[in-house]
Amino acid sequence: MKGLITKSTGSWYQVLALDTKITYEARIRGKFKLIKTRLTNPLAVGDFVEFQLEADQVAWITKIENRKNYLIRKSVNLSKEAHIIASNVDIACFIFTLQFPETSLGFLDRFLACCEAYNIQPIILFNKTDLLTKDALDLVDEIRSDYEKIGYKTLKTSSITKENLDLLQQEISDKVAVFFGHSGCGKSTLVNALQEGLNLKTSAISEVHLKGKHTTTFAQMFFWDFGGSVIDTPGVREFAMIDVDKYEIQHYFPEIFETGRNCKFHNCMHLNEPKCAVLQKVELGEILESRYNTYLKLMEEAEELESGK
Repeated sequence: MKGLITKSTGSWYQVLALDTKITYEARIRGKFKLIKTRLTNPLAVGDFVEFQLEADQVAWITKIENRKNYLIRKSVNLSKEAHIIASNVDIACFIFTLQFPETSLGFLDRFLACCEAYNIQPIILFNKTDLLTKDALDLVDEIRSDYEKIGYKTLKTSSITKENLDLLQQEISDKVAVFFGHSGCGKSTLVNALQEGLNLKTSAISEVHLKGKHTTTFAQMFFWDFGGSVIDTPGVREFAMIDVDKYEIQHYFPEIFETGRNCKFHNCMHLNEPKCAVLQKVELGEILESRYNTYLKLMEEAEELESGK
């Protein structure tokens, strides 16, 4: 039988049979390895699989179909193990909160680089606009403008005022979407606002640290009444890529890659080379310094991983 993984708790999975639309509790039979990286989870929500149904109605997964893409992160800092967040994704919604909790631009840029690396369309949702002052909203508009110039889609959203939820619904309709961001950024609340009746668990921000508490503890897929599905993921505090060649990193920053065509040397790494067009644009403020700093950090991490092999 063929199925779709809709929930992963680590050792157990839920698999939706594609023909009957019945959901079964499932376990893995055998070892699976579709990518060279060591994984903490061989199966991810969004995977298409083959399974056998036993007499006790437990499904045993025997095969994973090839993934068209996946969103992956390191398990811990500079670990050689990785965790697949979701697979076979059409659109990745990054929930950015300027405050409550604060999202760094570096965290956003790492996520966007991962989307570029694995060919996933991202959209940046500037969420919780109802909580922001006018000055904070002006800053959001400034950041939005910067990222739209690079070529990324953005929307301001609020689960309370319903701001732009109709436009968001149009963007994700009939697609497999993943919602990603820090704990407390409002992922589950946004999902609930997009479709009444889902009643995903939510919790308030910790007033002491203004950080979110983990309410979603495992990834799970939910199906929209308006078509398509969403993978709700646990909140992530840090995000790092894995198995990335340092020579490829510039490909994951569209404005750096495009500008790099004008460098004096064809193999320019945009570090300290003479007549580097990228460095010139950073100096002029035409490439965001924050983006360039994330590029440098990813280069450093790739080198550290390489030297540690």
